[in-house]
Amino acid sequence: MKPIVTIIMATYNRSRYIVESIKSIQAQTFQNWECLIIDDGGTDNTPDVLAPILQQDKRFSYLKRTDDYTKGLPGSRNYGLDLAKGDYIIFFDDDDIAHPQNLEICLDEFSKDDISFCRYIREAFRGDFKYNFDLSKEYTHFYIDKSDINKILKNELQFNSCAVMWSKECYVEHRYTEHLKYAEEWEVYSRIITSVKKGVSVNKSLYYGRKHEESITGDFNNKNEASLKSYADAIHLVVSDLNNKKLLNDAILRYFIQVSLDYRKYNLFDRILTTLDYSYYKKNKWKLFYFHLPMRLFFYRLLKNKH
Repeated sequence: MKPIVTIIMATYNRSRYIVESIKSIQAQTFQNWECLIIDDGGTDNTPDVLAPILQQDKRFSYLKRTDDYTKGLPGSRNYGLDLAKGDYIIFFDDDDIAHPQNLEICLDEFSKDDISFCRYIREAFRGDFKYNFDLSKEYTHFYIDKSDINKILKNELQFNSCAVMWSKECYVEHRYTEHLKYAEEWEVYSRIITSVKKGVSVNKSLYYGRKHEESITGDFNNKNEASLKSYADAIHLVVSDLNNKKLLNDAILRYFIQVSLDYRKYNLFDRILTTLDYSYYKKNKWKLFYFHLPMRLFFYRLLKNKH
């Protein structure tokens, strides 16, 4: 039977966690899915711990990322996208836990309306996971479209990793940017959300992300050089895409210019300005804003601390 949903799970040396993640997929109330496990070149005993599962459950496929795709999470996911047979795409990580109703509730939302994606709540946990799921189907929801892009880019409306089911059409023209080592999801989600009509967000926790220092987010928080550079590159790509779509407004540009103060090492402000098809006068206005910004922020923080 053709799978309705394709789950893409990139993995790299996570034999310690991956079986628990896979069991949460097998426990889904909706069962017509395929799961593509894409190994990014790991060297641990992942193949050994997966072997019994692969033999017993043919919905799982274990594949090594080919050299046609760049090493890393984006390349592994792009490989999975090119193999996907499902009408809907969802990405799960190799160390997290999916709520048993994850697929079912997302598909229910797709059946109710003409939407391109279903977002849900992702909670974080450390240590052993506590299996006390809320199995009710009572929740509120709201719609999301390209008018929400500023909130999404500023993480006021978070699009967390592995917290969205997408229609396959979303990835017909969009792929992950493979040289990015951090913020690759943020960048591709921005492109997709500003290209489709709308999606829905359900206010229910359907995914649980494991926090540990080996994660990519941990690398960023620890000021890993590759992750910081990647974030600067992702911002540049997002600004360029918004500009091309005539969706770049002063509010979000001001936000990114403020962020660029922390990324002088990567020449982010100049890269942003070079991307924009602004007049000489308008570019100089933003240069002046950038020049005075550190002083303005200093006095703003000073006044804030006094109050």
